[in-house]
Amino acid sequence: MNNGNWTLPIILGIIAVILLYAVSVYNGLVRLRNRVRNAWAQIDVQLKTRADLIPNLVETVKGYAAHERGTFEEVVRARNQAVSAKTVQEAADANNNLTAALQRLMVVVEAYPQLKADQNFLSLQADLKDTEEKIRYSRQFYNDTVMKYNTDIEIFPKNIFAGIFNFRQEPLFKIAEEEKAVPKVQF
Repeated sequence: MNNGNWTLPIILGIIAVILLYAVSVYNGLVRLRNRVRNAWAQIDVQLKTRADLIPNLVETVKGYAAHERGTFEEVVRARNQAVSAKTVQEAADANNNLTAALQRLMVVVEAYPQLKADQNFLSLQADLKDTEEKIRYSRQFYNDTVMKYNTDIEIFPKNIFAGIFNFRQEPLFKIAEEEKAVPKVQF
């Protein structure tokens, strides 16, 4: 064969390799994007569980501390914002507000020893603590998954294909600055 007869098969082979690589990259990015979406759905499930616990918790505390109306309203308002959040950032912000409101509610609880001994309250408090742990784990898993996905769409040469196929970065689920502060302990 002369040089002209080898050129076409070589070009077709190179094109086939590039196409196979592009398909592989595309499928890998789709898998990662779906893992990110699944991880977010897991957070959403835990946030919904927490939101469902709050009305019962508030009603139980109300029975003992009816004059703490402002705190109850704040918790309910924060819960409603968390439930209606549409984006990851809205959900993160709303749930940071809800966490702060729940912390203020727990401060109210400290003033009522008989409430802290109430079986219904103790059960709700245990359920809430368990749900908070699941939320923390789900956030960590989500952020790990987002980090891998975001890294994959930024590294060369995957970033070329990610741009062509319109893959976009996903936001991390961040906690509020005040939650990062180290609590001050005084004796």
